[in-house]
Amino acid sequence: MSVQVFRSLDEARGHFGPAALAIGNFDGVHTGHRALVGVMSDYAAAHSLKRAVLTFHPHPTVLIAPDRVPPMICTLDERLAHLEELGVDQILVLPFTQELSRQTPEEFVSRVLLGTLNTKATFVGTNFHFGYRQAGTPAVLTELGRQHGFATTFLEPIKYRGGIVSSSAIRKALMDHRLGFASHLLGRCFSVAGAVVAGQGIGRKETVPTLNILPVPDQLLPRGVYVTRTYDLESKRAWPSITNIGVRPTFQGEGVTIESFLLAPLTGDAPCRIRVEFRRFVREERQFADPPALKQQIFRDVERAQAYWRRVNKLL
Repeated sequence: MSVQVFRSLDEARGHFGPAALAIGNFDGVHTGHRALVGVMSDYAAAHSLKRAVLTFHPHPTVLIAPDRVPPMICTLDERLAHLEELGVDQILVLPFTQELSRQTPEEFVSRVLLGTLNTKATFVGTNFHFGYRQAGTPAVLTELGRQHGFATTFLEPIKYRGGIVSSSAIRKALMDHRLGFASHLLGRCFSVAGAVVAGQGIGRKETVPTLNILPVPDQLLPRGVYVTRTYDLESKRAWPSITNIGVRPTFQGEGVTIESFLLAPLTGDAPCRIRVEFRRFVREERQFADPPALKQQIFRDVERAQAYWRRVNKLL
């Protein structure tokens, strides 16, 4: 059975729980998040509870610190898909509103966790804070759990190479083009997904034809040229590819685009929705003197990508 997704407290009321509830933003659904969901799932199985997640959208900083809103590692739809892959039964995507931000920790527990979500156990990281002005500390949650009869579990941060696995660490690694390091923190390759949209036809006429994705607002998009694998989300077909994230400076482009050139023939119908999985950084995006010069560089990039896939295939 697929996961149940609720997008408001009204939708969830009377239909959610009894729940073992993991709470957090879950941007990227990285290895730390996966560990938290794993501990929650084990508890849920042992106590005959629903495996549930409470996440927030938009990111709380949109209201709390709008000048510090981080770009999202994955879209909300991708976040939900990754959580579903972990075997979660129910997810509440709670809109983060001014009203919610003003609730005291006691009100949040009473109205949301108990009154709506029928929470029997909570699972959060040790750095979790909630309620007005983040007054809800782990100690406060522990005491409220004692008062109201729900269990509380706090998971220490997962570490990798001496550092803490976090969404901010992944963002930095991606912007520094450290794809391998980011992949270790994520537990998978960084990817972007979306509907295939029509470009301006420049690639087909001047360089090489591509499949294009229109980025969503506030999505993390580290610019450059990458070795990638492109997946058709409907037919499950996959192709080795090379992908550019950028503004197409050679053609005075406006706005960031995601353009993937397939290294294997596209047979059958063109895909409507794709996911592009980033494997290796090739080079920075830069402006070329003219389209033929760019086309020659693309062919050199393709050679590097093909060499990469030959090495990968030898290891399989």
